[in-house]
Amino acid sequence: MSRTRSMLQQHPAAWGVGLAVVGAVFFSGKAIVIKLAYAYPVDGATLVAMRMLLSLPLFMAALALDIWRNTTSPRLTAKDLGMICVAGLLGYYMASLFDFTGLQYITAGLERLILFTYPSMVVLIGCAIKRHWPEPVQLACMLISYVGLAVVYSHEAAFTSEDTLLGSALVLLSALCYASYLLIGERLLMRLGTIRVTALATLVSAAAILVQISLRQPISVIIEQPAAVWGWSLINAVFCTFVPVFSVMTAMSLIGASRVAQIGMIGPVSTLILGTWILKEPFTVWHAIGASLVIAGVATLNLKKAKKE
Repeated sequence: MSRTRSMLQQHPAAWGVGLAVVGAVFFSGKAIVIKLAYAYPVDGATLVAMRMLLSLPLFMAALALDIWRNTTSPRLTAKDLGMICVAGLLGYYMASLFDFTGLQYITAGLERLILFTYPSMVVLIGCAIKRHWPEPVQLACMLISYVGLAVVYSHEAAFTSEDTLLGSALVLLSALCYASYLLIGERLLMRLGTIRVTALATLVSAAAILVQISLRQPISVIIEQPAAVWGWSLINAVFCTFVPVFSVMTAMSLIGASRVAQIGMIGPVSTLILGTWILKEPFTVWHAIGASLVIAGVATLNLKKAKKE
């Protein structure tokens, strides 16, 4: 552990950029993995449950290590636990369920672009809470992003099924849930730390999805899934959930949140490339134009936020 810490301290910028890239690409790879799992007869709720069950032991181990190393961490209050439950239900249970289900109807590239607009939702929700209009620059950035989405959506609908609208709406709800989670969990993350909040929120999400599944079918349905589905779910849990969480968290400590957010712009690009290469998804000049508009709008919005901070 000390050797790893020494390596990080010797070249913090290089390690920070590298870990931020790993986090962005691995997070974005989730859509590709889910699409590959859908080659088998499995639904979104089951895939969410498998992801949570497989990643939960990893997060619990990280939580135990964090508690052991940080004996002075603040105690959890009843209010903290209540907020963690809300955050877990929004950011891990509902956001994942809407996202995974939506991926049954749309391409991985469109899914990533829709999710990528969550910063604009954070701004809108924040403005609604404070009861004031977004700044003109913020509105312009949002307009650019959503025009880009409209361009990609219109050409996606020409290549895919008639359920493109349903899939897009579900992923949009996922982005909204995630944005709400960020606003609710911001103070929790600052006070309690990413590891504790993420681990406990994952526990809440795992319990919620298991309750949902048990109400409609035996839990044994999860165990009986084909080995390939378990394999893709393991990749999803480890490399698209656990590893990127800690990669991004470490990168933020080395180079700062604003630079990590800027590097995160490669996420949608990597998904579009992987979707075209692995899944043979359509990619036209209109997809490129729309994606560029979405990324430009979100990038400018993030840069403006970074300057304020």
